[in-house]
Amino acid sequence: MPIPAEGYPLTAAVSPRVQVAEHTGSTNADVVAAVGLDPVGWPHLSLLLTRDQRSGRGRLDRTWSAPPETAIAVSVVVEVGGVPVAARGWIPLIAGAAMTRAVAAQVRGTGHSAALKWPNDVLLDGAKVSGILAEAVAAHPDIVVVGAGVNTTMTRADLPVETATSFAAVGLEVDEDRLVADYVRALGEQLAALETAQGDAAAAGLLGEIEALCTTVGADVRVALPDGSTLAGRAQRLDPDGRLVVLDGAGAEVPVAAGDVVHVR
Repeated sequence: MPIPAEGYPLTAAVSPRVQVAEHTGSTNADVVAAVGLDPVGWPHLSLLLTRDQRSGRGRLDRTWSAPPETAIAVSVVVEVGGVPVAARGWIPLIAGAAMTRAVAAQVRGTGHSAALKWPNDVLLDGAKVSGILAEAVAAHPDIVVVGAGVNTTMTRADLPVETATSFAAVGLEVDEDRLVADYVRALGEQLAALETAQGDAAAAGLLGEIEALCTTVGADVRVALPDGSTLAGRAQRLDPDGRLVVLDGAGAEVPVAAGDVVHVR
């Protein structure tokens, strides 16, 4: 599926710069490098989009790839100078919530469902359809590049793992332009709310909204922690820093800042 001749007019209406690549290694790597050289040329909510990303990167330095034209990758520049540094851990969660809303808009009325798995995996009917990676630009610490990959026309045979899915795999077509436009609009609105609230996600309404989207909250989970240990228990809530609070087997509440979460069925 080539780049549409009509382009991405809905996305262009909410983004000051929409650059489309026929293919690339990593949209995040490209945009981080470009912003480092020319930050003025990549204002807030500028983006790079491709349907053929060949060396994508995810959380914990994982790499991933998809057959050409079966997924979209989009990296958005966000200026976060107005968000206190201590509150910037909310940025990946906000991005995950924004994409969850965009996917939900695509499936509304179809009987399918979209949800968020902490911290920022987007689920379609309980399987992962999109992931998020946020990276600060070293030379410009108040600029963050938020990358998202979305499985669009990928067949079931091409899905990388059993826990992944795509729009096509559940029998749906996706309006890519509207999906990206909805995502960028929600991302911008939620970041503005966090800035207005001086980094207080609860006061901004974001903590409650993200908890409502997040099916991890209230679920029995197993969390693989960065130190190699595993935490099992019931996910209770998000704390003011966006950490997942898990009630372990001993009855202690343990805040988790990073880790791979599995919903235990």
